[in-house]
Amino acid sequence: MVTASAAVPVTALAADPAPASFSHKDWALQCDNTRACSGVGYQAESGDSEPVSIRLTRSAGPGTPVQVHLQVYTEKASPAALQITAGKLKLSGLDGSSPQVPAAQGSAAQVPAAQVPRLLQELLRSEVATVTAGKDRWVLSLAGATAVLLKMDEVQGRLNTPGAIVRKGSQPESTVPPAVPAPVVKAVQPVPARKSDAALAAPLLAAVGRADLEGQCSGGPPQASDVKVHRLTERKLLLEVPCGMGAYNFSSLLFMANDRLPYQPRLLEDVDGEFDPATGEVRSAMKGRGIGDCWWMRMWRFDGNGFVLTGEQGDNMCRGFPGGAWQLPAYVTR
Repeated sequence: MVTASAAVPVTALAADPAPASFSHKDWALQCDNTRACSGVGYQAESGDSEPVSIRLTRSAGPGTPVQVHLQVYTEKASPAALQITAGKLKLSGLDGSSPQVPAAQGSAAQVPAAQVPRLLQELLRSEVATVTAGKDRWVLSLAGATAVLLKMDEVQGRLNTPGAIVRKGSQPESTVPPAVPAPVVKAVQPVPARKSDAALAAPLLAAVGRADLEGQCSGGPPQASDVKVHRLTERKLLLEVPCGMGAYNFSSLLFMANDRLPYQPRLLEDVDGEFDPATGEVRSAMKGRGIGDCWWMRMWRFDGNGFVLTGEQGDNMCRGFPGGAWQLPAYVTR
């Protein structure tokens, strides 16, 4: 993932389909490798509003629409409907039962497509927007919205076109770059495990070498009883070695090895997480802070030779939603 800030050249972001992220005040942007982007805003970190968020998503390419979702969190019963007021615009009766909500409590609603253009105008003109449900009220900060949405236009090559959100112009919409095709991953299903595989934990761990593990793992050296052995093919194994335990996160080292001498274990340097033998997927989930209000996840799949990154998503702006408000794609594949 490429992390962008105000100092990152705009031309590099617009020309390079690599994932890009950017944040300013109470808003953040995440664009994936196809140039699809998600802009999100939250309540002010220094305020007293309960968690509230708005997400603007847009695929790359000319003429693509902006989709808008709202989400609130409350320890009370989830509101059935939400209302948003921004500037002179008031949208009521927004269905709060959208399946966009990852948390156990809360509501999410989609803004009707016909109302999105007007809402965008008011968001750019105002300092805050309010979301209400009955007597409950949430205050959405709009500090940083203009900078983040301008960056979205830049990444997607929309500046000075009629479809730009912030900096509109007369440049033809046809000049907007098309979406970048998502890479295709040819995943291979691992073969079933053998009863004898578990007995290979000790010799495989010995083949890795204590010195290599001590140089990369925190704490004491792992024991064979802590190691998991997974079969990938008729002759290849995956060795999962627990490597470190932080306050909230766990890490492991993964090695591919032969199932007989010479074992020749090879460290998978850019792959970390837990392996699911049923799917052949390695999944890594890192918690942003202890209360678990933002997560970052990466996924890899076995392709017959090694492990290929298949997905990356998360939200680095921790603002109080249990489990995180949104999972914003940073890398996608087919």
